Amino acid sequence: MRTVVGVALSRKTARPPTSTFRIPFQPSLPLHNWSARRFTDMSQSGRHKVVVCRDLGPDAMSLLKATPKLDLVVWPHDRGCDRTWLLDNVPGSTGLVVMLTDKVDSEILGRAGPSLKIVSTMSVGYEHIDLKAAAQSGLKVGYTPDVLTDAVADLSVMLALMASRNIGIATALAREGQWPNHPWSPFTLCGPQLSTIASSPTRKVGFVGFGRIAQATLARLVPFGITHCLYSSNPSSPTNHERDAELARAYKLQSVTKVDVDELARESDFIFVLAPGGRDTYHIINEKFLKQMKRTGILVNASRGTLVDSDALAKALREGWIWGAGLDVVEGEPSVTIDHPLVKEPRCIIIPHVGSATLETRTAMAVRVAQNLIAGILGGSMPAQVDLSGYR
Repeated sequence: MRTVVGVALSRKTARPPTSTFRIPFQPSLPLHNWSARRFTDMSQSGRHKVVVCRDLGPDAMSLLKATPKLDLVVWPHDRGCDRTWLLDNVPGSTGLVVMLTDKVDSEILGRAGPSLKIVSTMSVGYEHIDLKAAAQSGLKVGYTPDVLTDAVADLSVMLALMASRNIGIATALAREGQWPNHPWSPFTLCGPQLSTIASSPTRKVGFVGFGRIAQATLARLVPFGITHCLYSSNPSSPTNHERDAELARAYKLQSVTKVDVDELARESDFIFVLAPGGRDTYHIINEKFLKQMKRTGILVNASRGTLVDSDALAKALREGWIWGAGLDVVEGEPSVTIDHPLVKEPRCIIIPHVGSATLETRTAMAVRVAQNLIAGILGGSMPAQVDLSGYR
């Protein structure tokens, strides 16, 4: 294995530079006894150039470096990969490792040429990849589902608590030195309570999308005393009554029920948006939806920014249609500046898309990226491969 940072490796280069991983703590997670040596090189044509758009950390990079016949070309900076650099380095590559912020379109794929076999992305979403162009070029696309389920579920509950308890306003008072000047009163900074109490024994949570992350979030909400779970999902998918009844029994809920989005908006106390992005879910949270929510309702979005109409949500907060919102994602991110209408809303908690940002989860995602890439190049079953059959 040969590694080079920023430029293609010359055979005359005696000691290629290596990139650095700047997180001070380096977790050592098991690689699940996964080894590239169980695969056979499909091409038998020699070495494979792999372009890596970000240092993946010690576990994943060690896995790549230990794989024979891979020549790594690694973006050398701890920031987003420059497109010009990618266009300059991708020609002749067999594999490409990208992040959600790296757009892989027909220009990139065309510059890579016929040698490219696989694009492996460190993300669950793959909207940044032109899947039709990839399918037509016969490429494989790897991604990283499942490993971030728990981290995103944890964060979803955190956002619900922060939004309902006015934590944005409260922390600003403390950070800006206004605590001594802030008058106390019985209902200062109060908000709706997530947990049930004797005087408020019913709590309904709604999920827009009810996949693995949503169900993991529900599991975390059960100890708060949630009594009812409502969810909406793909209208073309049949209702799984058996699963819903089993979830209700397992979590001792009064009901787990599939409903349409209008009923979900009207009935839920806390709403979690955890559906995939795309044309079918674009602005599914719109002015109509928000007007139907309870005035004490809380909206959480930890999926994709495009699911929520930002202007409608800003209006809902400003005019008091709902109580608050917690957002890990915003449409148009990362171009979310201090002038953004949602940033100006004191009852809107916004964090910069960090749902999977735990050391353990990001390490596991990086290892999955490396596993997908190696399998895609050397042959064998990829741990997580995007189904491109509908794009050909």
